[in-house]
Amino acid sequence: MAASAGRRLVLHAMHSVVDWLAFAVWEDGSLVRSMSLSPDSGIIENIGEPLPFELPYWAGDRPADVIPWPFHPLELSEDALRALCGFIQEGRPQPDDVDADNLRLHGFQVRDPHRPEPAEQRSCEGPWKPWDRHACTPSTPTAR
Repeated sequence: MAASAGRRLVLHAMHSVVDWLAFAVWEDGSLVRSMSLSPDSGIIENIGEPLPFELPYWAGDRPADVIPWPFHPLELSEDALRALCGFIQEGRPQPDDVDADNLRLHGFQVRDPHRPEPAEQRSCEGPWKPWDRHACTPSTPTAR
């Protein structure tokens, strides 16, 4: 894949309604690993050698207790997200996890909506955009 030339490209997807997981890793233009599975469909795709974070699942060390499957795909999905992207969506963070609220994604920073923007970034000029609805007035922190 040309988009991964000279770098690592990661795809990660999950759907909690059907307990589906898919992830793929390309290194310097070559597919290294691709996995897609769900309890209802079984293993849809399994290309490449399992990555280190997968090994406990395939060895039977992480059995599922709520679904009839050797392991819970969404638990593997969270471990894939942690190992490949450096953060998780659910569960308890580990000491090496990145703070997702301060993670930079493609040049954009995910901000705490309760923390006001610095004054120099607020502007009342230009067309209104949905994400600028508080651009003219600083937001006030709310109790959590």
